[in-house]
Amino acid sequence: MAKPIKAQLKITIPAGRASMAPPIGPTLAPYGINGQEFCNQFNEKTQEDNGILTPVILTIYDDRSFEFELKTPPTSELIRRKLNIKKGSGTPNIKKVGKLTKDQILEIVEIKMPDLNTTDPEQAAKIIAGTARQMGVETKL
Repeated sequence: MAKPIKAQLKITIPAGRASMAPPIGPTLAPYGINGQEFCNQFNEKTQEDNGILTPVILTIYDDRSFEFELKTPPTSELIRRKLNIKKGSGTPNIKKVGKLTKDQILEIVEIKMPDLNTTDPEQAAKIIAGTARQMGVETKL
């Protein structure tokens, strides 16, 4: 029999850098779980990813135990890191902040594929390119 679920939270945390400082500590406190244990497990699983924002789905059970599932980083985060830019353009149609090559897009597709709603790499590339264009990044597809 499955344990009764108390809550399911979606949190985005920098990989390998979770701590009980805000926003994580105050988010977990009302559920009565061992927040430090969560932080340690999260940091252990994500230590190689070097601070990249990582979405987590945290399932908290009635008996105060928990489990979590790591998702792939947001597409915009991967694009920013690939191009070494701080943020996207405020006016994406006018001011461009970088260029993504087809190879760079395909590298991002490899990372994002498990969380995309397609199994076709060409369609996935179009999804990534669309996000890039919304950020003011030119694409070569």
